[in-house]
Formats: sequence, structure tokens, C-alpha cells
Amino acid sequence: MKPQLLKVPKGLQKSFSIRRDVVLYFYNRWHYHPELELIHIEQGSGTQFVGDNIRNFQSGDLLLIGPNLPHYWRCDEKYFHRGSQLYAQATVVHFSEDIFGKTFLALPENKAIHDLLVKARLGMKILGEGTDKVKTLLRELLNQTNGNPIISLMQILETLAHCEEINLLSNTQYQNEYDQYDTDRINHIYQYSISNFQKKISIEEIAEVANISPHSFCRYFKSRSRKTYSQFLLELRIGHACKLLSENRISVAQVCFESGFNNFANFNKYFKLHTGKSPMQYQKEFRKIPISGHLPTFNTAL
Repeated sequence: MKPQLLKVPKGLQKSFSIRRDVVLYFYNRWHYHPELELIHIEQGSGTQFVGDNIRNFQSGDLLLIGPNLPHYWRCDEKYFHRGSQLYAQATVVHFSEDIFGKTFLALPENKAIHDLLVKARLGMKILGEGTDKVKTLLRELLNQTNGNPIISLMQILETLAHCEEINLLSNTQYQNEYDQYDTDRINHIYQYSISNFQKKISIEEIAEVANISPHSFCRYFKSRSRKTYSQFLLELRIGHACKLLSENRISVAQVCFESGFNNFANFNKYFKLHTGKSPMQYQKEFRKIPISGHLPTFNTAL
């Protein structure tokens, strides 16, 4: 499945870009770019795809996405409702892997930053101690009017490199070998699936969205994702169930049906298979986790 190449604009006489986006909803398109992306999600929630990884995102998340690694943020459906007062906000930095030159990062003093950028090729979510400092430095860089912004960026990367809790996201490192032809097709599949996973989606239905025959769709999807469309839908549903259970607003039985399962026994079975816990155990344990705690990750090679 081929993402879209995104050309990242830079200001005049600047070697990297930083901006704050305040939008109705986030970047609703499967895309990639040769620059690394550091993003602080200040406001917003939904489902994110980074390489072959699917997980929920929420306000406060801090991520570093490597060059040419496809990614896609889809805000929750409530952000798309007519008359919604919700908005999404993020500070985003794009910079090239060789921004400091090839020899500079090879210096022994810069090994931590060099290793950080190598790991970023799989995408990473940064948590725990050090993230508050990074977010403060990002705000300062966004509003910086004097001094050298390259030094400020270096300080941010140095701080990131010494954050102790880092979750690598994708299992697959992507190469810049994409075909533009597939871009619209995969985005239609994603958008339709995320909007409709709470009901039954037949292969015939999603094949029509992709504008190919059902038999061709099965072969097409599995050849690129290394799993069936049914498995992909299951991961979306389990991820949504995790979000609902963490919010603790409705009963476990309601979560089952709100997540697209029409059989409570199957819901328990698949939830435990993916998370290692029953839905009730998950909900009870999540109450003990601080608000900054993160939801489980589900991998799918997309």
C-alpha cells in the first residue's frame, strides 16, 4: 500500500521548519517525506498509523518519525461532526537527517543523538522523564526570534536522546520506493474502515471502496499488509475497545458492541489474545495508571 510523498516547505534561509497547527482534525492522509518529523500532539485524540503500527493517540503524545516512514493520523469521529467545537493542535518540526553534516554526528560526543536518529527510522513514542523539558524547548523554539535555532534544535535532540522510556513503533523500516498510483486507494480503504469498523464490513463492500474485485482485493491487501483485512479490522476494533475501557464511561458489555463486536464471548477471546488481559482486567488496571499512561500497541504491516 503506497503512501503519498509530501513536500515539506521551509522558510527562506532556514534549514528546517517548525510550525503550530490548529485545525479541525489532523493529517487525514497516508503520507511520507524525506525529513524526520518531531510532533507534540497538544490537543486531539484518535488512531495513528506509523509504518506497520496501529495505536491510539491522545493529547500530550510526543513522537519522532523517521525519514520516508509512512504515517497517518485520523482524529476520532467526533471531530468530524457538523457543529463540533473540537479542534486539534500540534507543534511539528521537520528536519533532514544530515542537517548537522555527516561528520558532526559521527563525533563520539554526539553518539546519543546519532543513535536516536537511527532508531527514529522505525518511529518512536517518547514517554516519561524528560518529555516535559522537550515540550518546553519546542515552545521556546517556535517563538524564538533571536539566537541560533540550530543550537536550539540540537538541545531538543540531546534531551530526547536521554529520555529513558522510548517505544519503537514500526517493525519495518521503509525505503523510498513508493508508487503514487496506490495513494488514493489506500486512503479510501483507511478512511472507510476507520469510519465504519463498528459495523460489519464485507469484503465485497470494501472491495467496492477500493474499486477492485473482491478476489483481487484480498490478494492486494494481504500482499502488502501480510495479514487479512479481517485481521486488520480486528486490530482497529480492539484498539477502540482499549480507548473506551480507559475512559471508563460505559460498561464492558457496552464497550463490546460499541467496538463492532456482536458476540461478547468473541470480544473477550480476541481482546485477551491481543492484550493478554480480559476487558474487565484491563479496565480495572487502567484505573491505576496515571493519565499520562499509554494504550497498547497493535502492529500491522501496511
